[in-house]
Amino acid sequence: MFEELLQSWDGEEAVIRYDAASKSWFFIAVHSTRLGPAAGGTRMKSYPSPAEGLRDALRLSSAMTRKVAACGLPYGGGKAVIAVPEVPTAEARRELLLRYAAMVDALGGTYHTAPDVNTNEADMDIISQRTKFVFGKSVANGGSGSTAPATALGVLHGIRAALEHAFGSSDLACRTVLVQGVGDVGMRLAEHLAAAGARLLVADVNQQAVDEACRRFGATAVPAAEALATECDVFAPCAFGGVLSQESIPKLRCRIVCGSANNQLLRDEDADLFAARGILYAPDYITNAGGVLHGLCIEDLGWTEAQLDERITGIGDTVREVFRIASTEDISTERAAERLVARRLGERMPAG
Repeated sequence: MFEELLQSWDGEEAVIRYDAASKSWFFIAVHSTRLGPAAGGTRMKSYPSPAEGLRDALRLSSAMTRKVAACGLPYGGGKAVIAVPEVPTAEARRELLLRYAAMVDALGGTYHTAPDVNTNEADMDIISQRTKFVFGKSVANGGSGSTAPATALGVLHGIRAALEHAFGSSDLACRTVLVQGVGDVGMRLAEHLAAAGARLLVADVNQQAVDEACRRFGATAVPAAEALATECDVFAPCAFGGVLSQESIPKLRCRIVCGSANNQLLRDEDADLFAARGILYAPDYITNAGGVLHGLCIEDLGWTEAQLDERITGIGDTVREVFRIASTEDISTERAAERLVARRLGERMPAG
């Protein structure tokens, strides 16, 4: 199965290791170093099979290439997956991360890693004990801290750009927004939306998170199983990927899809289904780029907070450019974003 996945992948290098001590698999997928070293998060998760973990790493690495190129940064795209029998804690987690860090370091800077699903800044601090090729560390350890606030803010700018395109105004007052997934990013996005006067709906399998959002922001809870079919102006997927597919898109009752989840489309070609339903889709790797901007630009490139804020605000401008290309060329917004990325991949990105 590994062989089939790798033969169908268009990336540069995949490194695979079995960690006998934890019965886990380490996968590092370096999709592109055309513009610089590959950057991407480390995801720790249980999978039905090791092959599913590799599949996730390969697909996510491609999205990172597009995301970083769309940001105009001097980096390529990569992704890592630690496929575990169950997510470890305490000393077992620390030892696992240190062994993984040695694998990252052995690549000599080809791949720079950061937090992702089930990893955080404390984990990056541990990884930094064995390699310097890591960002997203805690502020106390010389890093930039959590990427969640910057990711949420970038999505907010994306939503405003989409509202402007669809309704002629970026004003969120009286607009109904459904946030699917109120984890670190989704909760912060919900806070921004509520402050802007949006009518906020939230859905999550974690009832405690839903209750918190309702209590803090006056949100209305929607059963997780009903989120896709709930009427709203904006549907914001902020949980796991693959939520938008040939089966699910016809269920949507929204005007706009714009959220933070990676790989929201089950297949890229599923984006062609939005236009027939009058839905404006903001490609996820454009709108959720605030986190990678935060980590790379503060820790690796030495940007100031003011420079970072300006670039995160610019996510809205990139979304507008994608919509312009899509309208001018009569193509899906996903294909428009791919054309924008292809253009940028043909150029050497400036460092600042």
